[in-house]
Formats: sequence, C-alpha cells, structure tokens
Amino acid sequence: TVDAYCKYQAEKDKRLYAVLDGFAQGQGHLTLTDASYLNSMKLFLQGVTPLEYQAHRNFAYLARHLNGPGPRFASLCQSIDELRHTQTEIHTLSNYNKYYSGFHNYQQMHDRVWYLSVPKSFFDDALASGPFEFLIAIGFSFEYLLTNLLFVPFMSGASFNGDLPTMTFGFSAQSDESRHMTLGLEAIKFLLEQDEANVPIVQAWIDKWFWRGYRVTALIAQMLDYMLPRKVMSWKEAFELYFEEQMLKGLFADLAFYGIKPPRHVDDAIAEKEILSHQVYWTLYQFSHAAAFTTSVPTQEHEKMALRRRIRRRSTSTTRPCGTRNARTSRTAGATSSEACLNSARSARSPCCSPSPETRRPSASGKASTKARSSRPARTAASGSSSVSRRSTCRPGCQSTRSTRATAAVPPCPMSWSGTASKRGTAGSTSGPWTTRTGRAGTLALPRKESEMAVRSIGTYDFASRSRQELYGDDQLVHVWFQGNPWFCAAACYRAPKAMLWADFWAQMIVPWAEEDPDFDPRATYAWNIHGEPFSPQDGVTLEDLGVVHKDVIGMRFVAG
Repeated sequence: TVDAYCKYQAEKDKRLYAVLDGFAQGQGHLTLTDASYLNSMKLFLQGVTPLEYQAHRNFAYLARHLNGPGPRFASLCQSIDELRHTQTEIHTLSNYNKYYSGFHNYQQMHDRVWYLSVPKSFFDDALASGPFEFLIAIGFSFEYLLTNLLFVPFMSGASFNGDLPTMTFGFSAQSDESRHMTLGLEAIKFLLEQDEANVPIVQAWIDKWFWRGYRVTALIAQMLDYMLPRKVMSWKEAFELYFEEQMLKGLFADLAFYGIKPPRHVDDAIAEKEILSHQVYWTLYQFSHAAAFTTSVPTQEHEKMALRRRIRRRSTSTTRPCGTRNARTSRTAGATSSEACLNSARSARSPCCSPSPETRRPSASGKASTKARSSRPARTAASGSSSVSRRSTCRPGCQSTRSTRATAAVPPCPMSWSGTASKRGTAGSTSGPWTTRTGRAGTLALPRKESEMAVRSIGTYDFASRSRQELYGDDQLVHVWFQGNPWFCAAACYRAPKAMLWADFWAQMIVPWAEEDPDFDPRATYAWNIHGEPFSPQDGVTLEDLGVVHKDVIGMRFVAG
C-alpha cells in the first residue's frame, strides 16, 4: 500500500540525512583519501543523476496509462523511487560544492559534454521507443546491468575512499533497485506468456538494449579502475561477478524456458572486459581539456601495481607505454592533450573508442590505429541507424565525419578546436575564445545542423485515453489557470458536475485553491478566458450552459480590487 511504502522510504531517508548532517558538521570532506576522488563524483552527478530523473518522468506516465492496479502501482512506486534518488544524490553531493568547483553546473554539462552523449542517448531513445520496449530497456538493461555494476562496487569504493554519504545514498538506492529489477523481469515474462509471436520481438529488444546499456557502463569501467585513489574492485572483477555470474548464469537461465537466448553480442562484451576501462580512460585523458573533470596518469607505485595485478599482459602492453610516456611528459612539459576532433556515434558507443583485444594502442597524438576493429554490435544495437567511423579521430577543425555506411544517421563532431587562431563569425562557431589545457587559444565550434535521432518505429500503440469524457459520466474535468500569478506554477484540475452552477464552482473549488496566495481577494475583479478566448461567467448558469466542456482550461487574470 501507499502508506506502507511511504513509511518504509521515510525511515531510509531519516537514516540517510542523519549521515549527511553528521558528515557536514564534522568537516567530513577533509577525510577523503584524495581530492582527485571527487572527479568520479562529478562524472556521476553529470551522467547518472539526470538519468534517474528521466526514469521518474516516464514511469509516472506508465503509472497513469497501464491497465491493472498491480503494474500501475509498481510503476508509481518506481517513479517516486527515481525522483527520490535524484534528490538524495543532489543533496549528498551539494556538500562538496561548498569546497570544490565543478559541481554547480552538472545540468549544463549533461546537455553539452561529448562523453555524456552515450548515457543521454540511451534514455532519449528509451523514452521515444514505446511503453513496452521502455519497460525492457529500463527494467532489464538499466536496472539489471547498469545499476548493479554502479551502485554496488562503486559505492563500496566510495566507502573505501572516506565518502560515507555517497556510500549511504548508494546502498539506500540499491534496496529500491531490487524491486525495480523485479518489475522489469515480470514485464518480460508477461509479454512472453501472452503470445509466442512476442518471443522474437522481446529477443530483439534484449539484444538492442543490452548493448546500449553495456556501452553506458564504459564510463563506470574507467571510474573503478582509474578514478578511485583506493581501489576496491576492478572493472573486470565487477563484470565477471555481476554480469557473467548473476545475469548470464542466473537471469538468462530462467528466461531460456521462454525461448530467450543471451544477448546477441555478449561475446564481444566479455572479450572487452580487460581492455575497456583503459581505452576509455585514455580517451578521456587525451581530451581532458574538453571535459568537466581532470584526469591524470597513475604515477604512484601502488597505483601501477594495482593495475598490473588486475589486467593481463596484453592489456598492460597496450596501456603501460602510454602512461609511462605521458607521466614523463607531464613532469617536463606539462600535461598533453589531443587537438583532434572527436568522432562520436552517439547512440551506441563511447566517442573515439573501439576497444577490443585486437585493437592496437593509440599513438602519441591520441589517434587510434586505422586498423582498429569496427564495432559491429553498434550497428544492430541502434536498430540499424548507427555506424562507426573507421577512424577514431579526424582532422583538427573539421565539421563532419566520414561513415562506413552512407545511409547511416551519424551526427557531426560534437565540437572541434584548433591550436591556432580560428576564423570568427563563421557558421556554427561561438563568439568567444576558450583555452585548452595546454594553454593554447582556440574557438569552440558547434555542429552546423542536428542529425536524426536513432529510433525506429515498431508500430503504433493505439489505446483509449484513461481520462476520456465517457469515464466521468455527468462530471467533467475542468482546469483553472491563474494567469500572471507567480504563486501558482500551473493550472489546477477539478472534477466538477456539468450541472454545477458557476457560483458554486467559484466558491467551492476556485476560491479555496486561490486562497493559497495570501494576496488573493475573492471580491476583486478578474478577466476570464477559455483557451485564450474571452469568457463571461454568470453565477446562476451551469458550466454546461456556459459552454465549458471536458478538459477546458479556464484562465483568470487579476484586473482590479
């Protein structure tokens, strides 16, 4: 019930905010292992928190439109959960904003930064895909795959690095995720049990959203291996435990009864587990001047030893020369960066990265080998709309990228920069200069035009509205909008009988609501309109006779006292 749910969540919030208060009063930020740890929290706030809010919005839609009290209530609880997660994450990290820069504009970074195109496109496409595919995209891919790999190993890492509030909100959220995973699994089983024809449809959705979710985890991979000063678990160990052991040997073993197979490209993901984090972090390091956090080469001996213990010799031979060279360069000439233009296939993969055991190591300029394996799963995971360029980088200052498929909707480079002075006033460039991490001036250039979203229609969802007139009998829904009054952010909605007199509607519904504004005067004069057209209500006339119909918006504006 709602009452039991709210009491349970309220107890969790009390414990969480008690920890936050104690941490803030005790100057807990001084107990962190190293300030560089906060780079991972900036990335978390930019890339994960906005996704929680997106999930809250769409589950609210499902709670309204799904049939049956069970799925509707489950969706309502998950919607409230996701909003709670958004708020607690913001409240927790706001304490660090008092002492460290980079936390205040996380929403702006989410909209603009290149490396967040991957998680952002995940939810943009999920929201546009339809209610049933959304349940599988979020309940299966986001909850089973992504949050297990994020909220358990990474939150343990936060505790290891002295960040008690983050660990607390992470485990507080994880207890909700188990319920969310149950909803996703039951949605899959329900669809499969309705008709055998649903099996290939659900299988295609699982194939697609597994790969999309897996590519989002690339950011988590480098956080575990590089951004935590004290390591608790490597990406490889987390992937083997939470994906290979729990999902492949647990979840998909159960779904095999319905004819569901493991995701199509699962072998590619397993093959990349030892190299993914290193490829992604190398890219972020090369383009740190275009990121909302700082990166550095592991220089301490214990950091190097931790990496060597957790990765095979093949991965070490790829990453060690890069790290050694840049550590040496940083000591003599400062940090290095690439001036090349980022090539980002937004819907399916991390920019500039095509990690695989066969990929040759990047060159000193940050350009990956042209022999790097093209990411085959990226093409099928985005319903055939995304492709990967054969080159991971392109010429400095370019405005477009070459694609391996002429029909693919690949967006232009998210930004380009030049080490020399750029022309001002050209199309797509900003008016002001900016400075790279190496101190060289350049001009930030934006894409000249947007590309199409990577979404393919799977058909229409034709269902009757749950708020149609016939469901209300002799009543109707009427909205009242107090225009020009900043006290009210939106119109109020009332269920009122069609035969209700205007005088009663005013006294019983509008006045009690409007009195929330302390300056409201029911004796004042107001101008009225319906959908912008003038409207003249009369006390002794019914709403129906006044021409007010179902879902009309009646606007009122203060005129005089």
